Amino acid sequence: MLSVINGRKRGRGLRVFIITSSSLTLLPVALLTAVPSAAETAQPNESTELPRVVVTSPRPSGRSAAARPKRAPVASPQPSVPATPPTTEKTPLNSDAVADSATLLGLPARQVPATVEVIDQETIRDRGYRTVSDAIQGAVGVTAGDFPAEPSSFSMRGLSSSQINTLYNGIKIGPQNMTSRVVDTFNLDRVEILKGPASLMSGEGAAGGAVNFVTKQPHTGQIVNEAFFAYDTFNAFRTGFGSGGSTNIKGLDYRFDISRSSLNGFIDDVNIKTLDISTQLNYRVNDSFKVWGALEYKKDNGSAYWGTPLVAANATGIVPTSGIVSGSHISFNNGGDPFPVTIDRRTLTTNYNVLDNINRAEELWLRGGFEWMIAPNLVLRSQSYFYDADREWKNAENYAFNNNDPNDPKSNFGKVMRDRFYVAHDQRQFGNMTDLTWNTNIAGMDNRAVFAVGASRLEFGRPGMAQFPDLDAVSLTNPDRGFFGTLVTRKQTADIDNVYATFEDRLKITPTFALIAGIRIEEIDLDRDSRDPNGVSLAHFPFSKTWRPATGRLGYTWEFLPGLTWYSQVATAADVAANNIFLLGFDQPLNLTRARTIETGLKQISFDKRAEWSLSLFEIERKNVYAAQGGQQLNIAGKQISKGVEVAGAVRPLPGWTVFANLAYVEAHYEDYGFIKKDNSIGSFSGNTPPNVPRLVVNAGTSYRLPTWVPIEVGATVRHVGDRFASDANDVKLLAYTIADAYAFVDLDRSLLPSAWNVDKTRVTFRVRNLTDTKYAAWADPFYPDQILLGAPRSFEVSTAFKF
Repeated sequence: MLSVINGRKRGRGLRVFIITSSSLTLLPVALLTAVPSAAETAQPNESTELPRVVVTSPRPSGRSAAARPKRAPVASPQPSVPATPPTTEKTPLNSDAVADSATLLGLPARQVPATVEVIDQETIRDRGYRTVSDAIQGAVGVTAGDFPAEPSSFSMRGLSSSQINTLYNGIKIGPQNMTSRVVDTFNLDRVEILKGPASLMSGEGAAGGAVNFVTKQPHTGQIVNEAFFAYDTFNAFRTGFGSGGSTNIKGLDYRFDISRSSLNGFIDDVNIKTLDISTQLNYRVNDSFKVWGALEYKKDNGSAYWGTPLVAANATGIVPTSGIVSGSHISFNNGGDPFPVTIDRRTLTTNYNVLDNINRAEELWLRGGFEWMIAPNLVLRSQSYFYDADREWKNAENYAFNNNDPNDPKSNFGKVMRDRFYVAHDQRQFGNMTDLTWNTNIAGMDNRAVFAVGASRLEFGRPGMAQFPDLDAVSLTNPDRGFFGTLVTRKQTADIDNVYATFEDRLKITPTFALIAGIRIEEIDLDRDSRDPNGVSLAHFPFSKTWRPATGRLGYTWEFLPGLTWYSQVATAADVAANNIFLLGFDQPLNLTRARTIETGLKQISFDKRAEWSLSLFEIERKNVYAAQGGQQLNIAGKQISKGVEVAGAVRPLPGWTVFANLAYVEAHYEDYGFIKKDNSIGSFSGNTPPNVPRLVVNAGTSYRLPTWVPIEVGATVRHVGDRFASDANDVKLLAYTIADAYAFVDLDRSLLPSAWNVDKTRVTFRVRNLTDTKYAAWADPFYPDQILLGAPRSFEVSTAFKF
């Protein structure tokens, strides 16, 4: 079937063609299975208390009925609020942490039959992660980019951007490439990463996994205040203040955080200012009932960096820079013949955007709910929420080097051709998430079941450009940036109603072997409209579409040796086959893709919890793919295959000394995947690698606390990212790079500080980023194939943090 469609990311409209193909080939994969050990020994390393929200007391571990305390667990997709601050030291890989976005069952990460990573506030602080993009790259095999059209984009296990659900305190607000923003990490308690198809937990869109950002929560106990300030060589600063604890009102706990940053880029006239306010109140009405309410406000505004143009290495006057890109490219915006690509050394800090550019967003969250221990083994939790967001972009975004005939005076040879683009978002969403956790015993086997239901309504308005002017030309090395010019807009809307029900269960057949399964059934109703500048609906609009996907997980965990767990799972996901659900057109393929993963691995922790490692092997198959990473056109339906291995380990060999390393190796490619050439012939992307997917990612680091009377810690990290491609065509390669960071900090307690300071702890940190000043390509957006994002050069940062 051949049809004409309009493909847009954030509304970038391109006329393209689709040909569907029914030729889909399945790859056989053997799933490792296991038989429970005959020995009925207890699990020595299974937590008896799960660090989750509990009204009066810790949850049971799920062991035998005789050993189980007569108190109930709490499990829910909503964020959890610890009754007291954590008092036990975390394991080297933090596998005792509970990730609400990974399972409803309240299990620690190493008891989930999937790869789950939790990057907590301590790790964020110690490693100097400033934004969520920094933080998530601390996980195994994850890369990130902050392209302004879709900031905080992620790639893992061969899938990227809107194929990974982004959640905020467990709530999804839409496709990542439409809704995400640059976010400071100060207000966050942790970042949770669930890898592989994960629609069981977060619904449509989780073909590659889910990332959940959890804000700091109240605790019961003494009030603790914290403050910090950081400044770097780009004249950027970050500052924040937080406070939390129990109030004078019995049962009432609070948390309040505010942070402000002004992040100057290394590109001329680039700056992003952020403001983040979050607060929450918890009130324990009695021993079995608690209510809570939360508010978050976020604002960002700035002049963004949209990329550096790829230029012809053989063009007259070009000063090439080696080690950043390679390949031969045909300009998407200018056409012409292919040319060998490079980055001109004179453009490493050049800004091509218009002077009156806009890149801003404002967001408001209101959340509230309750937790009710109905019986010792039965807990009900509910959360209602309201979300409001306004976003706006007004820029010259595409920068294409013109390498056409130098003898034609009208060709603008050697100049950069720019476009104009405007779009705004007016988004509102409200909904409810409710779950019931039930601990019981079936024929002598412990069983934990969670029933959850949810419903939401999302209203999305999108004024965008109705008229696109011709490209204008500016100098490559000294651009006259100018102004945006005349703007004429039209409006598109998307209203999405979602209702779902999930069931998840863990049955402990023996003390060392457990089966874990879950299923999600949901209904998604979409109403779309698109109007001209006069407000009249375009042909074939409005239209409606309903999907009813069913997804789930089936797996096991088997601790066949004390502390060593073998796990396997099969999990599935569904997402929109073309573009994203906000922007589907009437003539686009309105069906869903289907993704499934087969994964098996090992997780081990030492008895003294000073050493820990994990290994995972996986295969992901995503079928019915029309637009892989949202490239320049929607292509013939095909498949996306990813296979790989991930290894992570950490050890504390001596008191005060920590060493960690992780590695991810991924083979990702397309199958049965074609595209329409400009001459209307059919080409093929089969065998090509999806954009922004490195074959190899390695992280390693160490830290050591010197045995001095003043506590001083020094540390360093190294990161290697392999070659990646900029688009589905695989014509431009982003070359592999290795960067290193180093830091040193001193911790001073009250006894070492002047009494007038009245602070309990002070930390002063000096940090060097990109120690070797490596020049590299950090990210590429396939919608902007004539340019790439450069990585930041070497910088220095000084920061001070206080607790009092």
